[in-house]
Amino acid sequence: MTTTVTTTDNTTFTVTMDGRLDTAASQQCLEDLKTVLETPGANITVDCTDLEYISSSGLRIFLTLYKSAFATKGSLRVTNLNPDVRNIFNITGFSKRFGIE
Repeated sequence: MTTTVTTTDNTTFTVTMDGRLDTAASQQCLEDLKTVLETPGANITVDCTDLEYISSSGLRIFLTLYKSAFATKGSLRVTNLNPDVRNIFNITGFSKRFGIE
């Protein structure tokens, strides 16, 4: 699992996830997202084009991003979910919580 964070200004972030976001990868992913999570008013776009799989630990990371962004008047968008990952988001109700494109 690879998590890449790019920024266009102090509060706008694009997070690209590549691989399997499972229990083994979740701790490193949280470390990679530390700057994003610590930025008040962060506007976050998570590009999931290459996200192959997500476990409950991975879903917890999305929930953490959501809570962090909205607690400080930021935003979270999730883009390019493959059908399997989108199905997990639908089953868990996450697709109603996040802006999914």
